[in-house]
Parts: sequence; structure tokens; C-alpha cells
Amino acid sequence: MNAPALTELPVVVVGAGPAGLAAAAHLVDQGLDPLVLETGPAAGAAVRDWSHVRLFSTWGEVVDPTAEKLLAPTGWTRPDPATYPSGGDWAARYLEPLAEVLGERVRFGATVTGVSRSGRDRIVDADRESRPFVVHVEYADGREERIFARAVIDASGTWSTPSPAGASGLPALGEKAAADRITYQVPDLKDPAARARHAGRRTAVIGSGASAFTALACLADLAKTEDGKGTKAVWVLRRGISGSTFGGGSADQLPARGALGLAAKAAVDDGHADAVTGFRTDAIERDGSGRLVLVAEDGRRLEPVDEVIVLTGFRPDLSFLSEVRLNLDERLQAPVELAPLIDPNQHSCGTVYPHGHRELSHPEQGIYLVGMKSYGRAPTFLAMTGYEQVRSVAAAIAGDLESADRVELTLPETGVCGGAGLFDAPEADQDAGGCCAPAPAPAPAPASAPAPALVQIGTVPALEPDGRTQAGGCCGS
Repeated sequence: MNAPALTELPVVVVGAGPAGLAAAAHLVDQGLDPLVLETGPAAGAAVRDWSHVRLFSTWGEVVDPTAEKLLAPTGWTRPDPATYPSGGDWAARYLEPLAEVLGERVRFGATVTGVSRSGRDRIVDADRESRPFVVHVEYADGREERIFARAVIDASGTWSTPSPAGASGLPALGEKAAADRITYQVPDLKDPAARARHAGRRTAVIGSGASAFTALACLADLAKTEDGKGTKAVWVLRRGISGSTFGGGSADQLPARGALGLAAKAAVDDGHADAVTGFRTDAIERDGSGRLVLVAEDGRRLEPVDEVIVLTGFRPDLSFLSEVRLNLDERLQAPVELAPLIDPNQHSCGTVYPHGHRELSHPEQGIYLVGMKSYGRAPTFLAMTGYEQVRSVAAAIAGDLESADRVELTLPETGVCGGAGLFDAPEADQDAGGCCAPAPAPAPAPASAPAPALVQIGTVPALEPDGRTQAGGCCGS
């Protein structure tokens, strides 16, 4: 069967999360036909997995302006831009209505299993760029389909591929066997089943980023309740504790994010959590009672715990892209032109330089990784970054290079020091206070911020929530 002409084909968007639906809105605005393929049963399926967690960004920062323009004729109005949505709010009050407006352009229960060039595997050069993309899809009912596309925007995120507990990047020995007592996301302690797993019990929290902060704060709140007496967290860090460990505090330009770090600090200071530093998990064993024992690479063994929460970050699933030619950074698995701008091994400041279609391009013209997936394994992604990415990419696909190159993005400083390869450095090697943010001291959350225990970093687990070390540091460097 001959494929249709490229100009007659849709742009396939993988994922109906914040970045994917915004991409579709921008494509519509450019006069192009998007087709969004979402493996979940509803818009924002990944966001709904952390519906109980509140974002540290406000409604004013997590609604794409072009998507809002598409929603306006339906009578939709943006919630108070100064307030903070939960993941559930974001999905129900923004992503779901946006998917409804896009209508048949969005398909649910549609899993992309492969992307290639029609009639060309990744080896063949001849006539490659003139061939349409072919996207293989499996539906929830077992059907398979082949869809031709003029371009592909992969906004599938990283939520489905959390990083393991093992410090080497591989699962710790025994980690898979202990799966019944391990979770890789912040638990919803309002859920009776999740609450029962942790109330009055000892839980290890592995990770040093915002998801870990959230988990520590939530467990501390549980410990203060009548049914949660005896709840204890063991905070397992690969690095030592320094002035940057708890984030920027009152110096953070995202106040709710700073309040989150302060809540985690309070959990430690109040004795609800014990910090174990320089601990690189190598194995997870069971004792005679079935409880879990964490073993470090240096042979240290922690006292048994009842549960383990692993919040060590996320990584991109590149398996369905194996037949297209990508140019990814060897460390971050992010596009090579973007990687230097976001690499926490090199950067000590939380700002991200404006970037768009050129930094997101690959040798395979017409395919783009956007949103959280574009960051590969790097942390600190914000929704507004994704919205500017897809605006530029949609304009480039439409041939409007003037607009595509006009990339403007201003992000708040993290107010967090670190970076420069210090994330896993021994405690003695780390700066005690930091260069632009003082060591956090308790400070009241701003009036518009939610309770710190409910604030979540990263507006995209589609932001996805991210349990990795925060990048940050010398402002203006």
C-alpha cells in the first residue's frame, strides 16, 4: 500500500499529558492536524497517578496560553492563577477539558510500540527524508494499527520508567524480589490501604529531591496523628547533608517549592525522620520476619524497615524509537544540543536557557522529544518549559521558522545550591552553605502557598514528580 503525501498526513503526538495536549493545541493553531495517542484511559493518566500531590507552581504557570485560547469558546475559565492545583485538579480541570475540545484528535488506550520511516529501517539512507513516518499502535482491545505521519512529537514523559534504588543505576540485588514492600511514588496517605502500610511503621525513603521531601513531610504529618503514632522515616541519601540539601528555603523564587524543603527539614529536626548519609544502596534483603534490610556498597546495613519508598528520579523509555535516528547525550539521554543547558554535572544554576526546535532536533528530521522526556534523566523540568518547547516545534513543523526561532523563556531561580558534580560527593567535600541561597532556616510559607506537606516539585511528573537531586546554585554564574 502506498503512503499518502506528507502534507496530507497528521502529526502524531505520543502522550496526552500537559506537553502532549499543548502540542496538539499549537498544531491546531498552526492549521495542522494532530493525532494524539495516549496509552492510558484518560487525559493526564500519569498526572492522575499523583493526583493527591500539590504542585509548587500556580495555575498561572501550568496552563498553556494557546490551549487556553482553544478552550475559551467552550466557556472554560482558568482557575485563580495565584492558587496551587493538585495533580488531580490539573487533570480534571484543565487536561480533561482540553482533550474534550480536541475530540477525535485524541485516542485513549493507544500504546505506541514503534516509530520508523515507511519502508526504511534505521540503516537505509536512500530517499529517507521524503518518506513519511510510520507509527505502530496497539489498542487496549488488542487491535493493531499502522499510522502514517508527517512528523512525530514524543511527549510520553518518563513517569512509567522510574529509576531503581540501586546506586549504580541498576536495581539493587533483591529489589525486584521485595517489590511487595517497595513503591516508586509518593504514597497517598489519605487512602486507607496506603495509610495502613505506613502508620506506626518504619519506612525508608531513598532520594534527595522534591518527591523525597514530599514523602518525608507526609510521613511526619502521619506521625502526628492518633492512628499514626510510632511512624518513623529513615531518609537514605547518597550524598551528605549541606546547606543545599533542603533546597532554597525562603530564597527560592518559587515560594511553595522553598516551603517544601523546609517541611522536610522540619521532619528531620522534629525527630520524625532520621537521615542516613553517604549510603549507596547495593542490596535489599529480608530478615526473618519479612522486613527489609538495606545494604550499602560499603557493607553498612540499616536497621530493618517495613516499607521502602524509592524516589531516585526517572529515565526515558526509548524502546519504541529504536528504528529512528536520534542524537542523544551519552549521560542524560537528552537531545545533544539541549543537554549542556540542563546537565546537573556542569550547571550550578537552576535557570534554563531558552530553547526550542533547534535544540530538540535530531538527525531524523521531523521527530522531536518534548516535555519531561526531552530532559532525559535531568531533573528540574517545569511545565512552562514544555509549553514553550511545543510552541516552537509546532511552528517549525508548519514551516514558520521565524516564529519557531523566536524562543523566549524566563524561569525562576531554584534558589538551590549544588551542581558541578557535587550531588554524590562525600559530606566533607560539600559546601556548607552555598553561594546564593543561605542554608534554609524555618520560615512561614507564603499566604498563597498550600501546606508544605502537600507541595510537589516539578509541574510535570509531567512533570512529572521528580525524586532526583535538585540542580541549582550560583545565581548569575
